[in-house]
Amino acid sequence: MASLSATLTLAELKTGEHAAFVRMAAEKGVASRLTSLGFTPGVDIQMTQNYGRGPIVVTVRGARVAMGRSEALSTFVQRAAA
Repeated sequence: MASLSATLTLAELKTGEHAAFVRMAAEKGVASRLTSLGFTPGVDIQMTQNYGRGPIVVTVRGARVAMGRSEALSTFVQRAAA
């Protein structure tokens, strides 16, 4: 089983990387939206598209979710170590 590294923002993941969701520091509406889309503690998140600016796309529980960069910067994850 892979161990987890330090906490970072979702925006810091590169395309193809996996991480475990830790917490959100977003406003209530954003946090509620993401929770309803499957962002719960420990869930695996795969970065599907991150060009370094603009929106990102992640895969959570088999569904693709588009997020604004500000949402990604307030979503904290732990990268799975190899």
